[in-house]
Amino acid sequence: MSDYEMMDKEEIYSKVLRAGRRTYFFDVRATKAGDYYLTVTESKKFTNDDGSFHYKKHKIYLYKEDFKEFREILAEMTDYIIDEKGHEVISERHQKDFKRESDFVAQEAKTPEDTKTTDSFTDISFDDI
Repeated sequence: MSDYEMMDKEEIYSKVLRAGRRTYFFDVRATKAGDYYLTVTESKKFTNDDGSFHYKKHKIYLYKEDFKEFREILAEMTDYIIDEKGHEVISERHQKDFKRESDFVAQEAKTPEDTKTTDSFTDISFDDI
């Protein structure tokens, strides 16, 4: 492999963000001409039924000529999300009392005879297991 090909594959500067099952890799790499660009890779871990696992990866290549517009749109979109929904994460995984719309519809459809008590059960949080 030539020096140029090695330089293209080599990471000049890297950062890693671990976020649950997802990991984000931010890598500065060099082109054959010696200029720098950014790759952002999302790697997500999946577990198979037999206990083995595999990763799915998605990669974005971002070149200097697109940095300004990319940064502006990313800032606009993230600001919009925070302005509309706040900083608190809303999901089943992050909130124990989160209910989907389908849960409300299912509850309304039940009759009193369909409702069973849970007095004989112990409160268990499967998130703690």
